[in-house]
Amino acid sequence: MSITSIIQPLFASRRKELNKYQTQAEQLQMQVLKRLVKKAENTEWGKLHCFSNIKSYEDFAHSSKINTYEELKHFIDRMRQGEKDVLWPGMVRWYAKSSGTTNDKSKFIPVSKDALKDTHYSGGRDAVAWYLGNNPKSRIFDGKALILGGSHAPNYNTKNSLVGDLSAILIENINPLVNLIRVPKKSTALLSDFEIKRERIAREAIRQNVSNLSGVPSWMLSVMNCVLDITGKNNLVEVWPNLEMFFHGGVAFGPYREQYKRLIPSNNMHYMETYNASEGFFGVQSEPTDVAMNLMVDYGVFYEFIPMDELDSSNPMVVPLWGVEVSKNYAMVISTSSGLWRYMIGDTIRFTSTNPYKFIITGRTKFFINAFGEELIVDNASKGLAEACKQTGAELLEYTAAPVFMDGDGKCRHQWLIEFSKMPDDVECFAEILDKTLQEVNSDYEAKRYKDITLQRLELTIARKGLFNEWLASKGKLGGQHKVPRLSNNRVYIDEMLQLN
Repeated sequence: MSITSIIQPLFASRRKELNKYQTQAEQLQMQVLKRLVKKAENTEWGKLHCFSNIKSYEDFAHSSKINTYEELKHFIDRMRQGEKDVLWPGMVRWYAKSSGTTNDKSKFIPVSKDALKDTHYSGGRDAVAWYLGNNPKSRIFDGKALILGGSHAPNYNTKNSLVGDLSAILIENINPLVNLIRVPKKSTALLSDFEIKRERIAREAIRQNVSNLSGVPSWMLSVMNCVLDITGKNNLVEVWPNLEMFFHGGVAFGPYREQYKRLIPSNNMHYMETYNASEGFFGVQSEPTDVAMNLMVDYGVFYEFIPMDELDSSNPMVVPLWGVEVSKNYAMVISTSSGLWRYMIGDTIRFTSTNPYKFIITGRTKFFINAFGEELIVDNASKGLAEACKQTGAELLEYTAAPVFMDGDGKCRHQWLIEFSKMPDDVECFAEILDKTLQEVNSDYEAKRYKDITLQRLELTIARKGLFNEWLASKGKLGGQHKVPRLSNNRVYIDEMLQLN
């Protein structure tokens, strides 16, 4: 009997609870709201906003305005200095250095003990629960999990308080028993130098029976290639014959999918997207044939949503979960068991279903291109790149894009800077397919491209090998959960990269 078959029943009861997402999502969300407000009513924030008087969602919505990080920063900074009962009861010792932005100025997201238990670790549990439900013959626990993580450092001079990547915080606080089924060892996982860490991870992992992977697709790809370089094998199945699962998140998987199929040529390999941000664990892909993720409605997170066409309004319309519509783009607002109250996280999503509530990530409120009214978002870019790679045999590592407002001939276009692991058969053909696919998936882009009047065909610039890693390293953001900004409405990022190119 396999270890997995023994452990399987432990997840069965949770799978029954997850079935409530289909019929009781609104009730579950109201229970979360009441629990969060009640627990925080004696904090400084709770007293300022009269949490003890809140009896309904409408009361909560009227208690405070929507907040950005800048508006909560003063409170968070005091918490980092060791103050108690500010945004959340007690002292919060852990702070995730957010990778949601590549600006020089970082965000420090509080991660309470409550949030670790009721949100972040719950997400990992439920991803496994759904996977085992879909794959009853799995032997995932008979091998080890290769989990990529970042690093952490002291937080000011506060005793026992640390700042780091969320992944490092999770590794540091994980149940010690989990370390028996994971690789690499903790000291390797928490190294700060990614170049050194990547090789050490590879060398430790090749000696293990790895059955599953967890991490950001781009960084995991780097480790996988290092494994093949060290072993001289042709693919990962030759190294880990029992590899069956990749829990991925952080960036869109579409442009990387074909590379993973090539590196792991196995019919027994499965992929599951998760949405685990510094601020919370929000989504899990429960069905392999449906790319949409389930919104996790019974964690320590209460959700609200702002329609994207309301985002620039001085008094935007905000709706709870039961007020959303399918196929509409929303900016997500959260209140959490770490004390983030009505906090606009910066991600945008689109619901594909409300029974249960399922969604796809469409981009970031700051990472898009709308220089000419084209409203290009990351979801469009991912679909365009995936199609161009498919048709030209290309394999992509990293990319960014930005507008060219006007060149010497008075022409406007988008410039794409792309680093390939495998060049397309025809670079011009790749650019043409990308441009045409963007028109197919985005009617605003199509309208602006009409007869090249407003917007000319995109320009494709090839990035030299290692360019994006070099740029991230220059920002102190190489490895972990850090990501390249995919789209930008200005040329700050791309011009810095082009100078290095």
